[in-house]
Amino acid sequence: MDSHIKKVYVPMTETGFYILLCLREEAHGYSIVQKVEAMTDGAVGLSPGTMYGSLSKMEKDGLIRFVREEDKRKLYRITDLGQQVLDLEMRRIERLYRNMMEERDDGK
Repeated sequence: MDSHIKKVYVPMTETGFYILLCLREEAHGYSIVQKVEAMTDGAVGLSPGTMYGSLSKMEKDGLIRFVREEDKRKLYRITDLGQQVLDLEMRRIERLYRNMMEERDDGK
């Protein structure tokens, strides 16, 4: 992974994180919006502009790839590079969570 990708994507925005998380399976933009809303109980809502802008940028940067078109909807999937970025971010979040829990327990 080159330094540009790491600098741009780590740490990730919630939008970027959820898009890559959802694209571990083939999906189109609207299905990602629905899945994210369901996973977060409506706490995270992705607007069409944000969603399609992010998909375009991530495709250009090689984190996701266009798979095929189905019913006039473009389906995407995460690439190996995208999975590497997602794994890095997941480890970062796990570290944050672990540190938070340790500090919380120490403060009792």
